[in-house]
Amino acid sequence: MAKQTTHETDVMTCEEDIIPSPTPSPPRIDFNQQRARTGKTVIVEGNIGCGKTTFLNYFRRYKNVEILKEPVDEWKNIAGYNALDLMYKDAMRWSAAFECLVTLSMLKHHEQAKKPHTLKMLERSIYSTRHCFMENLRESQLIPSVDFSILKEYHKWVDLHKHIQVDLIVYLRASPETCVQRMKKRNRSEEAGVPLEYLQALHRLHDDWLLHGKRGKLPAPVLVFDADKDLPDLQEEIASYSHDILSGLATSDPVQ
Repeated sequence: MAKQTTHETDVMTCEEDIIPSPTPSPPRIDFNQQRARTGKTVIVEGNIGCGKTTFLNYFRRYKNVEILKEPVDEWKNIAGYNALDLMYKDAMRWSAAFECLVTLSMLKHHEQAKKPHTLKMLERSIYSTRHCFMENLRESQLIPSVDFSILKEYHKWVDLHKHIQVDLIVYLRASPETCVQRMKKRNRSEEAGVPLEYLQALHRLHDDWLLHGKRGKLPAPVLVFDADKDLPDLQEEIASYSHDILSGLATSDPVQ
């Protein structure tokens, strides 16, 4: 079952703020207040291969839900260069350039809204860029210290000068082993050499950020899904929580 964690204004301990993943599901999200509010943003987070595409594709049926996926095709063709492939092949050389590119992409998505009064769903965010992927590079010593410090300054400036609206974080929590199997099935060439240890590190960092409160105050409540389930079962659970996620914003008539 999916699990809802609450985000309070006052600083709280991790035990008070977060319901650990193995616990039974709490009551449904209470969206009675501000149900008519428009222009909300949901960010969908999780490891590589956790099921983000499955989640986002479910909500394509709604007319006023705007889906913004990671611009992987753009990353694979920057003036003819495949930045994603370069990153996987030689992280020490290309990590700073690639994370600058991802930070820019995420910032554009946070500020982009093609239609007013929509619910915007983002695949990942500027927050996971900082707290998971950049942090993993630092811990793995795959980015020079000066490059990491420069990237941190970018993110500090964004924190101070940009309003990054997030109303709900959906965390698709899948084990690294499940992610490996799904990556094999989708067979992206850039992911062919991704080791299990990399996925294990990202899994830990996502948990540290979203479940254990080790990366500071969260920007929004967190809804956790058990993404180890078979995809049809995961799709069924997504459907059962769709009303809570849409929070009264989605039109009742699906896109034909």
